Amino acid sequence: MAGLRRERTQRDLRRERTRREIGDFLGLGPVQVAELDLGDSTGAADDGVVLRPGPGSPPVTPGSVFLLVRQAGVPVGTLLGEVPEGMDAARVLAGLARRLLRTAPPEALPVPPRASVVVATRERADQLARALDSLLAQDHPDFEIVVVDNAPVTGSTRELVERKYAERVRYVCEPVPGLAAAHNRGLAVVRGEVVAFTDDDVVADPRWLTELTAPFATDPGLGCATGLILPARLRTPAQVLLESHGGFAKGFTPRTYDPACPPADEPLFPFTAGRFGSGANMAFRTAVLRAVGGFDPATGAGTRARGGDDLYGFVRVLAQGRRLRYTPRALVWHHHRETWRDLETQAYGYGAGLTAYLTAILVNRPALLPAFLARVPGGLAHARGLTAVRAAGKEDADGRGGGGSGGGRDREGAAPGGHDSRTHPWPRRLARLQRRGMLYGPVGYLRARRALRAAGVAAR
Repeated sequence: MAGLRRERTQRDLRRERTRREIGDFLGLGPVQVAELDLGDSTGAADDGVVLRPGPGSPPVTPGSVFLLVRQAGVPVGTLLGEVPEGMDAARVLAGLARRLLRTAPPEALPVPPRASVVVATRERADQLARALDSLLAQDHPDFEIVVVDNAPVTGSTRELVERKYAERVRYVCEPVPGLAAAHNRGLAVVRGEVVAFTDDDVVADPRWLTELTAPFATDPGLGCATGLILPARLRTPAQVLLESHGGFAKGFTPRTYDPACPPADEPLFPFTAGRFGSGANMAFRTAVLRAVGGFDPATGAGTRARGGDDLYGFVRVLAQGRRLRYTPRALVWHHHRETWRDLETQAYGYGAGLTAYLTAILVNRPALLPAFLARVPGGLAHARGLTAVRAAGKEDADGRGGGGSGGGRDREGAAPGGHDSRTHPWPRRLARLQRRGMLYGPVGYLRARRALRAAGVAAR
């Protein structure tokens, strides 16, 4: 009886804690999203400063603003600013933004190779149209767009593409559900030397494709590139909370990951694939991705594995000895999920996708198991060190422990999107769901493989 009472007490405490967390969550107010270009200015003058609202956002008004700062068009950082009543928003935000200015001019880009853009979608025609409009406005000199309609139940996606985009966008259908299966179908039909992947819930910056694919022109050993993902809107508590814990951003410092020279700060490299980028903003040398067999169709959203398809692709390419380049100049704006229930689903799916992709790697490439096991002790020690530092409220060795993702590190100016700025507490409920997802991931992956075999589809 005493044990039963303790169990009930613990359950009641968890429920009460979750209620408090949801109450705190619902108290998060909206944040405006905008971008400010300082032009070529390096002084205090406001000449040439341009303030624009984020994609789909209204003009900036007094209040909190999540700001992307550009210098001569190039993204250099983000910050969280406050525009007082009666003040000129551009002047106030420009004063804050100048701390992110860089003295060195941006490097000139080579002519990018011919590219293909694959967008997988399922029954989201309105969002898809917004994404396609931004893709068709790219300044890349030679590219195609392929829409993959994944396991459709209506003809809405085909009708949209045929009615509005006609000759400018190719439509293909993939009946097997799952993001990886859809990406593989796109990979099979593209004609570009480089294939880029993005989602139907993004708005691509006009220079996104050029910036993402140009590195392939000068580095024949490059197999993959990823780019910067920022929030298109921060209107709901879910969007604000997610972005305050990093969102999908990987910072504003370009970085090349080379398996011939493993990074010292990544003890589990290349198995820490989540640090490299995300599937909403990635590109591969087409021949390289085809050579490794593309993505594992038993991974990704829409399968029982829940996710991990992009991470699988990164590791497979790195395991072939190819380099991966992160370039923050390649920017897409992502429409984050909007509700608490969305965050619960996302937390569980991220945990499941993480261990599902690791299972997929070791199932498909068992020769990598010794390398993985050899890296586990160092990875655990590194994780314990970071946990101790963050618990003390200090920055880690990378400078990712506070502030905005562009430059200033003071807690008062911490921006949603700054790595580990943690401007709002992460609910324990979501952390528990992510851990549960991690336990489920290997099971989900094996179930997804069985489902594919039953459908007559070969797993990777």
